Amino acid sequence: DVQLQASGGGLVQAGGSLRLSCATSGLTFDDYAIAWFRQDPGKEREPVSCIRSSDGTTYYRNSVKGRFTISSDSAKNTVYLQMNSLKPEDTAGYYCAAAPARYCTAYGTGGPFGLWGRGTLVTVSS
Repeated sequence: DVQLQASGGGLVQAGGSLRLSCATSGLTFDDYAIAWFRQDPGKEREPVSCIRSSDGTTYYRNSVKGRFTISSDSAKNTVYLQMNSLKPEDTAGYYCAAAPARYCTAYGTGGPFGLWGRGTLVTVSS
């Protein structure tokens, strides 16, 4: 079974930092793109970032560029999202998802990402 498990969320003040982890199992890690999405209750799901571990290609939504960094550790089959300079508008449930590596360019649509893990809640207080 393919499993993805997000962790690392919590409560932080504006300007603070958190590092999220997405631990994966049951898939050939370098054959997949891993993306982070977030969703606040009552709002649409937003794509946040994507990484293709096979070549290190990364993508970010504009509002997090320069603040968030996605990275991967193939030895641990884990993807990380380092979030700095957090803002209250970053508050949401954060979810990681997987798709074949070629779909990282399309992560913004979310459609190709059919393997999802349970999320982790990030709350940024003002």
